Amino acid sequence: MITQLPITTNAANKRDVRSQFAALCYRVNKKGNPKILLVTSRGTGRWVLPKGWPMDGRTPAASAAQEAWEEAGVHGDPGDQCLGLYSYKKWLDRAVPLPIIVMVYPLAVTKLVDEFPEQDQRVRQWFSPAKAAENVQEPELAQILQEFHPSLLQRASHCT
Repeated sequence: MITQLPITTNAANKRDVRSQFAALCYRVNKKGNPKILLVTSRGTGRWVLPKGWPMDGRTPAASAAQEAWEEAGVHGDPGDQCLGLYSYKKWLDRAVPLPIIVMVYPLAVTKLVDEFPEQDQRVRQWFSPAKAAENVQEPELAQILQEFHPSLLQRASHCT
C-alpha cells in the first residue's frame, strides 16, 4: 500500500503538509571558497535560510529570491535547480504545529543592501558551509549546507 502525504500549496486543513521555498544565498570569496548567508528567524532568533510561501505567478526559485530580498536585502541570480528538501514544524497557533516541507534553491548574491523590508527584524551573517550547517537546527538543511559548493550546481536535482 502506498501512502501519499497531503502536500499542498493551498491547504484547507491546517494539518496538511505545506510547502515553502528557501534561498541558499551564496558568494565565493577571493580564495574561491563559498560563503552562505543565514538570517535569524523573527520569532526565536534561530539561524535560517530566507524562505516563504509560494507566490502566484512566480516560479519556486523566483519566490525564494523574493524572500531573500525581503528577509536579507539580497539581490542576485536565482538558480532553478532544487538543492534538496528539509522539513520543520511551524507553530501558527499553540494547539497544532503546521508541518512544512522546504525546497531549497541557490541564489548567487550580486548585491547586499542595508535597507530592506525586514531589516529591523533580523540579523544576517555569512558562514562557511560547515559553520552554516552547525548553526541550523534542521538535520536535512544542515546536510544541504555542508555539501553545498557552487561547482556542484549542474548535477541532478534532489527535489524531483
